[in-house]
Amino acid sequence: MVPDEGVRDLSSLTESRYRQGHSSFRYFRPKENPVQVTPAAIRELVPFARTLDVEFPELTPDLVVARLVNRPDLSTLGGGLHGGAIMGLADLAGAVCAALNIGDDDTWTTVESTTYFLRPVHAAAVTARATPTRTGRSLVFVQIDIHTAETHAARTTQILAVHPRRG
Repeated sequence: MVPDEGVRDLSSLTESRYRQGHSSFRYFRPKENPVQVTPAAIRELVPFARTLDVEFPELTPDLVVARLVNRPDLSTLGGGLHGGAIMGLADLAGAVCAALNIGDDDTWTTVESTTYFLRPVHAAAVTARATPTRTGRSLVFVQIDIHTAETHAARTTQILAVHPRRG
């Protein structure tokens, strides 16, 4: 596959994914004023990330790591982390993963999100690891695994629709 003219530099993407011929790489378009996906930018652009106080220690197209500290205002009966907080963490990690795998001018919308709760969370913190399982020109599929230090607590799968910029 040879990139079309005007396609952004693929050097920041993993060589193996490019060689595999992922269709999404043909559709990247340069952005005049690109927004850098950094932990600070996420917190600024996504107020919910500030509300949950999510940290993003790793941000790459192949892996987004997000961390949420269990605190009393996020708990349910018995002090466990509320399922809504877990789903919120998963949704944030999945959205950031999608953002890193689509064209710079494209936007996205979560169209499906399914969470399987495997264990209750009473640990001090949980970590989400979001990986793209398929990226295309109109859809991105992401798997998010939520772990405590001891166990696999939940798995979320998401499908996100990509909306190319018109014009």
